[in-house]
Amino acid sequence: MSILFVLLMFLLVISVRCFIEPKSQPAVDAEVVARPQPPRLKREYGFEIPQDYCFHLGHMWVTREGADDARVGVDKFVTNLMGKIDHIEIRGANRWVRQGQKLITLSSDGTTVDLLSPVEGVVTAVNDDVLRDPSLLTNDPYENGWIAMVKAPDLKVNQKNLIRGSMVAPWMQNNVARLNAMLAGPAPALAQDGGNPISGLLPRLTPDLRQQVVQEFFLS
Repeated sequence: MSILFVLLMFLLVISVRCFIEPKSQPAVDAEVVARPQPPRLKREYGFEIPQDYCFHLGHMWVTREGADDARVGVDKFVTNLMGKIDHIEIRGANRWVRQGQKLITLSSDGTTVDLLSPVEGVVTAVNDDVLRDPSLLTNDPYENGWIAMVKAPDLKVNQKNLIRGSMVAPWMQNNVARLNAMLAGPAPALAQDGGNPISGLLPRLTPDLRQQVVQEFFLS
């Protein structure tokens, strides 16, 4: 009986504590996650380049926010090509994604494009604001239009495969030059003489040419 009495008292104490003690707070403050630091933008070769950001060849960016935490998003080359973005689909939170694996899908005027993750790791948070209002991605791709947070334990290794520092602006310029060369024959009126691509260019291309552009610049 004494053993039974002790067990009953133990269960009673636990039950009382569950009611009177406040629930523990989550480890991560959602407001902190949702508010990135404003990027330092530097104008080079006609482009606004966010400093300390690294870029995947498929035109997604990453910036470090801790020992192995990374914030990722889409660059201005993509948002110019797509124009008005109607819908954004992001790979779900708490899922592992590899560097170069599909992370998001953008839709614009019936055209859909898959974009690849710049880093490898677990998606720990997604930007619900940009899902509700895709115009954030178009208007502010390097700050409030961010896509996701990724816990990337091999971030330093991943960065070796990315475009960084002084190479970003020449790489952007080269991409625009290559795009104009692709358009020169089949769609010369849509070629841009320097600077960013014409806004909303991609949905205006023929299906075959659109597929070529997607494969060439988004690697998907």
